[in-house]
Amino acid sequence: MFVEQRHELILREVRERGSVRLADLVERLGVSMVTLRRDVEHLAGQGLVNRVHGGVTLPPETVQESRPSIERSLTIGMLVPSATYYYGTVIKAARDQAQRLGARLVLGVSRYDDDEDRKQVGQLIAGGAEGLLLTTSRQPDESHVSWLAGLGVPAVLVERIAELGGPASFMDAAASHHAHGAFLGTRHLAELGHRRVAMVTRKSPTAPRVRHGFLSAVRDLGLETPGEFGVEQDGPSDEQVAQVVRAIGDGSVTGLLVHNDEDALLLVQHLRLAGVRIPADVSIVAYDDEVAALSDPPLTAVAPPKAAVGRSAVDLLVRRIEQGSALAAQHVALLPELRVRESTAGRG
Repeated sequence: MFVEQRHELILREVRERGSVRLADLVERLGVSMVTLRRDVEHLAGQGLVNRVHGGVTLPPETVQESRPSIERSLTIGMLVPSATYYYGTVIKAARDQAQRLGARLVLGVSRYDDDEDRKQVGQLIAGGAEGLLLTTSRQPDESHVSWLAGLGVPAVLVERIAELGGPASFMDAAASHHAHGAFLGTRHLAELGHRRVAMVTRKSPTAPRVRHGFLSAVRDLGLETPGEFGVEQDGPSDEQVAQVVRAIGDGSVTGLLVHNDEDALLLVQHLRLAGVRIPADVSIVAYDDEVAALSDPPLTAVAPPKAAVGRSAVDLLVRRIEQGSALAAQHVALLPELRVRESTAGRG
């Protein structure tokens, strides 16, 4: 890893968490403590971080500048399709950021139901929410336009990107750049020598962006793709697993990008029962990095910046509430990172 890449990763960790232990950074970066201390001293000399005992923090002035101010009490409503798995981290980061700004966050959960989206939003507004963080049950399209336009309070889309040119595309938004993340995961497989790769995914609001990144990597890197394996909503079925096993067995697939990593864990368990060795027979990159590290073997995974998305969404909403239409609409795309573990290896 080049020194510039290390510096970027150190700054990203500190910005996302506020403070980071040196021991954690050594493990994350895979460098010696001596090298890490040299990097930290360089960044501290530029005023980008504060060196504290056993760790690094953001300089106080940076923290202050990065946060919009609130001169009065504010209630923020947050709609999410689920309060567990992926969105738990987003919710916690948004709540913590709101508290730092003196605001209160109120949560509504829709369980991936369009009608419940509208019901929960109505209840949040009726309860006094002066602004909304919205993760609708699916990506906003023309069917969302009328009710999103009639909310009556400022709103920011969270982990959702509206169709280009549609009315909802003019709303503020903060989201992980999932196409970038999928590209990173697929490129990692290519760099290890895998030319025949496939994607495994279920239907979800995020899947089209992951697929776009995967297919872009396949095209740009000149890889062969045997297509995509589908997964049922409750996990891979026996027949779906059998299809993957056959593709690995006949050599048409040597690398897999699996979205999400909960399905990746289930798939790994089935593959091992079928006698497939990981990574000797197939390398696997999971997507989301919620539970990928708990697999056997631990899975290489793409990690969207979930906490940073939550914080950025709150900051966007507060600025919109304070400045109104004078503030240009913003789409903030935050880049995922690749966390390499034991499920990927070079193709001999």
